[in-house]
Amino acid sequence: MGEVSGVRAGDIDRHAWTWDVCRQTAPGPGGLIDKGTKGKRHRTAPLIPEIRELVAARLDAVGHDPTARLFTGPRGGRITTAILRDATHWDEVVLRLGYEHLRRHDLRHTGLTWMADAGVPVHVLQKIAGHGSLSTTQRYLHPSRRSIHLAGAALSSYLSTGQQAVGPRPCLADAKQPVDQELLPD
Repeated sequence: MGEVSGVRAGDIDRHAWTWDVCRQTAPGPGGLIDKGTKGKRHRTAPLIPEIRELVAARLDAVGHDPTARLFTGPRGGRITTAILRDATHWDEVVLRLGYEHLRRHDLRHTGLTWMADAGVPVHVLQKIAGHGSLSTTQRYLHPSRRSIHLAGAALSSYLSTGQQAVGPRPCLADAKQPVDQELLPD
């Protein structure tokens, strides 16, 4: 939420449809302040077609000022977590859906998991998320039952047909142990 509140018009590349995530709005002495992202890393996040119309409308609304906040609260100021919760009726929506345990931060986990399920490599997810280590990114990924089922189906297909699996192959030249040539795929 802090990063959405901190985004400025100049942070959006309307041609490549990317967002240069470089600041967040957070509570500080005397109120809300803008500061670097949590990991202190600038990163680039894709703006998928499903949200481009919304972002384009906000860019058009703020005009040509690259320092203008893209999203503001009801009185034109910075967005806070409380404002977002109230504006989206978060508590009522998650209760109605039966997900009263759901937190807004869980949506970050969902987005990263969906990208992983779509085939985005984990090192790219790490950059998008701004994580310092792959292990942090991996903690955000929660494969669905469908993904687990598909992994089993892929293995079964590979074993039953002898087809070459999709993915990296081991580099045999670097192997420390002798390789049984009969076990290698054709």
